[in-house]
This record gives sequence, structure tokens and C-alpha cells, in this order.
Amino acid sequence: MHKPGDVVLGGLFEVHYTSVFPELSFTSEPNQLTCQRFVTVGFRHAMTMAFAIDEINKNSHLLPNVTLGYSLYDNCGTLVIGFRAALLLASGQKEQFLLQEKCLGTPPVLGIVGDSMSTFSIATSDVIGLFNLPIVSYYATCSCLSDRRRFPTFFRTIPSDAFQVRAMIKILKHFGWTWAGLLVSDDDYGLHVARTFQSDLAQSGGGCLAYSEILPWGEDPAEVKRIVEIMKKSTARVVIVFAHQIHMIQLIEEVVRENVTGLQWMASEAWSAAAVLQTPRLMPYLSGTLGIAIRRGEIPGLRDFLSRIRPDIHISSSRNNYGHSMVMQFWEYTFQCRFAPPPAGWMEAGGELCTGQEDLESGGAELLDVSDLRPEYNIYKSVYALAYALDDLLQCKPGRGPFSGHSCATLQTSEPWQLMHYLEKVNFTTSFGDQVSFDENGDALPIYDVMNWLWLPDGRTKVQNVGLVKKLASKDEELTLDDDKIFWNFGSKQSPLSVCSESCPPGTRMARRKGQPLCCFDCVPCSEGKISNDTDSMECTSCPEDFWSNAHRDHCVLKKTDFLSYHEPLGVCLTMTSLLGTFICAVVLGIFTYHRSTPIVRANNSELSFLLLVSLKLCFLCSLLFIGRPRLWTCQLRHAAFGISFVLCVSCILVKTMVVLAVFKASKPGGGASLKWFGAVQQRGTVMVLTSIQAAICTAWIVSASPAPHKNTQYHNDKIAYECVVGSTVGFAVLLGYIGLLAVLSFLLAFLARNLPDNFNEAKLITFSMLIFCAVWVAFVPAYVNSPGKYADAVEVFAILASSFGILLALFGPKCYIILLRPERNTKKAIMGRGECVK
Repeated sequence: MHKPGDVVLGGLFEVHYTSVFPELSFTSEPNQLTCQRFVTVGFRHAMTMAFAIDEINKNSHLLPNVTLGYSLYDNCGTLVIGFRAALLLASGQKEQFLLQEKCLGTPPVLGIVGDSMSTFSIATSDVIGLFNLPIVSYYATCSCLSDRRRFPTFFRTIPSDAFQVRAMIKILKHFGWTWAGLLVSDDDYGLHVARTFQSDLAQSGGGCLAYSEILPWGEDPAEVKRIVEIMKKSTARVVIVFAHQIHMIQLIEEVVRENVTGLQWMASEAWSAAAVLQTPRLMPYLSGTLGIAIRRGEIPGLRDFLSRIRPDIHISSSRNNYGHSMVMQFWEYTFQCRFAPPPAGWMEAGGELCTGQEDLESGGAELLDVSDLRPEYNIYKSVYALAYALDDLLQCKPGRGPFSGHSCATLQTSEPWQLMHYLEKVNFTTSFGDQVSFDENGDALPIYDVMNWLWLPDGRTKVQNVGLVKKLASKDEELTLDDDKIFWNFGSKQSPLSVCSESCPPGTRMARRKGQPLCCFDCVPCSEGKISNDTDSMECTSCPEDFWSNAHRDHCVLKKTDFLSYHEPLGVCLTMTSLLGTFICAVVLGIFTYHRSTPIVRANNSELSFLLLVSLKLCFLCSLLFIGRPRLWTCQLRHAAFGISFVLCVSCILVKTMVVLAVFKASKPGGGASLKWFGAVQQRGTVMVLTSIQAAICTAWIVSASPAPHKNTQYHNDKIAYECVVGSTVGFAVLLGYIGLLAVLSFLLAFLARNLPDNFNEAKLITFSMLIFCAVWVAFVPAYVNSPGKYADAVEVFAILASSFGILLALFGPKCYIILLRPERNTKKAIMGRGECVK
């Protein structure tokens, strides 16, 4: 279909669905290919280009004084025919047109709108690019066509598959679909999409493919059946299909036969608005489909233009190589008639002749339906892009041009490569409000509508717009969806769940399943001390030092503190025992004070007995420093008080033992001189000196390596054991060793004096008390070393209390018994003859 003009633009459209190749015998000239299955939508595409050129010619502001013409060709859905038509446009035509200058010749074809399929566009651009002829496609989406080195003259007003893939991934992530199947057509369009989709999906971390299959061209029922079986067995509920209508027809027929339901289909732009699939038989399976669709636009005046089409107006002076003109073929297809002369047997079979005056309003509803202009809108933008580029070319001022010598191109001398320069920089806004420009790869600013297939209760179908995916010049893809508007073909009427593995809740981490995709994993609980507070965490995070994981492992909580407390049973028992010992000491001290003038109290230096009771009282009280939360002052004071109190106690016992020996020695002839070294002053001095040594040891220990509170987390992972570290093990050992030395010395001396006459028999009590004391502290060492945390303190407190009670009961028990219960024995005479009385 042709129209003359000062400048001619070419167009390639799929007006017929397929073609029949002639038999090649190579014995005669082959017949031409025969185009079959007229496609009204493809004819409307061609007429849209004719309308755009007609509108531009009427526009006084765009290309004034220049008339555009067109040469529109049908590719018949066949690469050979489309390729031949492109070569005719690039290299000249047999038909001759009369130019305004009255010169004969082929008018210049400065640009081509087309082709509709990626495979056709690849083949055409590979060759047409050699002529530097710009091609603006309205439907070829293969991302491979963005390769500027291979296709330097290719442009398009439809987004590439690279953007369509990213748009699909955006939708998957929006609904949380991480497990999907991918089906693609066996051509450049599908195979490039498969590679791009898998790569982009992996990079985005948006999910995994359960399967990826290639839909065959032509009739291959076995392969289609195999693919449907894979879909049935897969746990993926979402199926993404990048293919053409013919593939979907074959696939969905098999799906219906196998009764495969419960799938959420996602359609590429190639079939997202395919009316042939929206039938009552197929909609039970396809309703709810979400699809990416070419941006819908408004083209004012297009319907009026289409309604005025008449064969007598649009028939060219010469027919194309494949039969009647496009308009005549449309007329015959629409009204089921034939123009004269009709084919043989047509009239005999009851066929009608076309008059050209049939009512298009009543019979051409499909052609006149302009409610959903998508490819047509891209064609409209493609024509205008070429027109604006040509207008910029003609607006060039001589001497300021972009070409060599700052020259400009003219209408008579313009070349396709010169138009290319301006086409790369074209930038305009359509009447619908969309901006049109091309990036460095020849791609327009991408924008897609998101469509949803709705099956109405009355059996009708509707494809509704539920969102938009677009990319602005300086931003990433932006997805806008109206979730409440989407129809879901599931009983729940909600978005389906399509995952290989359920999301791992907080408190767990994902563990990959060996040999399976990344989206297939097990949820493993975090180990103790680690948490994950996000869904689908890859790793669990360790809690800070003073924190521990809670029972659900989803957040860290402060660790429980563990120390010997006044509030726990063990602490209460030890405290009560300590206070009991202190109270008993106070009672004994009161008894001794009250009966201080009695012989049994005055025997063997009553002053030492009083001092011994005070020291025992201090021993009982110092154990309280081991109970409660350790602090610096309690850590420093507890061992110092313990060490000094016990040395004071043992020193008194040691001096008492020495006095017993000295008195016995003095009772022998010539031994009186020994008592002068054990007078009251010497006894007090000895006790003070021995105690001062321990005080010096404690002072040196605290100054050099002071005990301090310490948080110990080695005993329990979920607890902090507060304890006092000794600071210097040597200091602690010297302190205990000094006490032990005095205790052993007292024991040995008392043991030696055990067989003295009965009137000096207090040595037996001292021996027994020191035996208890030494036994307790010998057992203390291994028990203390092997007791963790607060139990070490409890062991030390127990040792203090046990040894203190041992001394208190062993030394003062018998005396209190006599004072309170046998006062008749508390006389000097009885004391002197105590041996007989006790026996």
C-alpha cells in the first residue's frame, strides 16, 4: 500500500498470519508465496501509520510545506517476505512516482517503521544497517537489539525485554513469589528473555526458577504434554510465559485437557491482551492472569479515519506482489465477498461480489475498536519520532549544521544517515502526555501497564488495568499496583503463595538444601547466645557480652546475674548461721563477763578468753562480706577481715597454749623463771605482733594486686557470675598459709600438752578445736578450687562458720556448761581437782 510524497516512510506490518511456500521443483519458475489468514489487528496497525502521516501532513507546525508519503508492506508473518520488503524499501522500488520537480525516480525512503517481531527485526537490521537507514520498531522487544555496535540504526518505541524482565521481577517481589516456572518461545525473543530473566532474578535476590522450558514452534504435542506434566508436578504456583499467541494456544489447550488448575499466570506483552485466549472455555484456567502490556494511549481522530476507509480511495494504481491491495483484502475478509472478477466457482457457490459501499460501521467492529490502543500507540509515536527528526533536519541553519563544514541537509539531498543524527536527539511529548526520546541504545523511556484478566459473573471477560511500571531518566524501575482491584482466580480470593520453602521466622536462619536452588532451604533455630530478628536471616547474630538470647531466639536479653544473694535460700541459711554464731558469741561473752570473777573464767588468762570471743565474733561477722553483690570495697575487705580475724583468733589460742606449757614448766623445780616471759603484757604483745603480720600481708596484697569484682561468663552461658577475683594468688596463698601455720603450731603445742596434769587440761580442748579447724581448712582448699561462681563463696563462708563454731564449741562449751549447769564445780578447789570431778 503506497502513497506518494516528498519524503516516503516505509512500514512493515503483519497483516497476514502465515504464508504457504510453493513447491520447488527447479524445473520451472517458482510461484510467489501465498499469504493466508488475514489479521484485522495487523491491518489496523498499518492504517494507524497511514493516519499518523495524514495527520502530520495536515499539521502546519510540523514539516510545513513537506508532504510525507508511505510504502506499507505485509510481512505475512514470514521472515522471507518481511526481509524482501525491507530490501525493497532500502534499495528502491520498481514503481515510479512523479515528484514535485516533475522528475521521474524513486522517492527517498528515509526511515522504516517496523518490524513487529524480534527475529524479523534482527535479520532486517543486520542488513538495513549497512544502508544507514533508521528503523523504528513498535513491537520488537528483544534486549539483544540494544547492542549498538551490531544494530547502530535500530530504534524502538516499545521497551526492551530487559525492562520487561525487571518489571516482572518487581511484581514477583511485590507479592512475595519466590518460586516460579518460566516458559519461553523457541526464537530470539524467548531465548534472550530466558537468559536475561535468570541472570536478573539471581542478581536481585527476588526468587528462583522451579523450571525453565522452551515452547516449540509448530505442532509438537508430545513436547507440549511433557512441559505441562512438569507444571503439574512442580510446587511452583506462578507460571511466567514469554511467548507468542500461537504458543499459548497450544499450551493452554493441553492445560485444559490435563485439567491443570490452581496456577497464577504471568503474561508477557506478546499475549497479555490476546482476545483469542479470553474464551469461556479457557477463562476458568486463565482468569486472574497478571500481564505486562504495552502502554495504552489515546489517538484522537483515528476511529474517524478508519471508518472512512474505502477500497476505491485507498487502492493504489498498482497492486502489490502478493495479490490485492491491503484495503481490498480487508474488505473481502470483513464482508465475506470478492471484488470482480471473482475467483472461479465463487458465484456458483453462492458467494457475493463486493461493491465497495458496504457499511463499515456494522461489519468492521474489530477494525473500529480503538478502546485499547497499545501497539497502535507505539506505531503512532514511531511515525512522529521520524517526523520530528526530519523537521529538525530541515530546520538546520546553513553554516551551523552538524555535518562536515557545518553544513546542513536539504530535502533534495538528505540521506538516511543524516536523519539518524537527529533521530538520536529527538524529544517530544505526545497529545496523550507521554514523553518520547531515545537513550544511547536507541530505546525509548520504558513504561508498561500491568493488566489483570477478569472473568465477570455473566461470563464476559475484561482485561483491566491494575498498575503501572515505568522508568524515568534518573530513577530505577517504579511499580505502582492497586492490590484491591486485582482479581484472583482462587477460592481465597487472595494472592497465592508460591515459595519453595516457607519464610524462616525470626529466631531461625536459612540452611540451604544441598543440590537445590537457593530458594529451597530449611529453617534452623539459632543456637544459644545467637539471635535473628528478621525474616529469612542468612546468619544468626551473637548477642553482646552481657546479653543472652531469649527463648524464641529473636532478641537479646540481659543475662541473669548470679552471686551469693541474701534473697536465695543458700544465702539466707548462711546469713542466719552467721548471725546465730555472732549471737552465741555475744551470749558467751555476756556469761563470761557476768561470771568474770569465778575461777573457771579467770583460769588461764581471762583477758585472752575475752579477746578470743571478740575475734570469733568478728569471724562470724566477716562471713557476711561474702554474701551480696560483689563490689570493690567488699572484695578488698572480705579477705582482709577474714585473714585478720582468724589470725587474731588463732593467735589467742596459740598464746593460751604456750601459757599452759609455761605454767607446767614453771611448776617444776627451777622453772619459775619461764613465767616472766609469759606475763599479761607479753601475751597481749604476742597476739598484737602476730596479728600485725597478717595485717601487713593484707595491706601489701591489696596495694599490689587488689581483689576486684569480676563478671565471669565461663561457668554459665546465660548467666553472669559476679565474683571477686583474688588479684594475686600468691597474696591469697600467703594469707591462708600464715593462718594455717599458726593453726598447725597451736595444734602441735596443744597436742604435746594434752597429757599434762588435769588441773592444766585446757590443752585437750585446744587440741580438739585446732583439729576441727585444720580439718575444715584442709577440706576447704580442693572444695574452693572446684566450686564455680557463688558456690566458691559459699564454700569459704561455710569453712569460716564451721571452723568458728568448732573453736567456739570446743573451747567455751565445757566452760559454759560448768558455769550455768554445774556451778558447784566453778570453785578453786574443784578447778584444782578437776580431773577427778570430770571422770
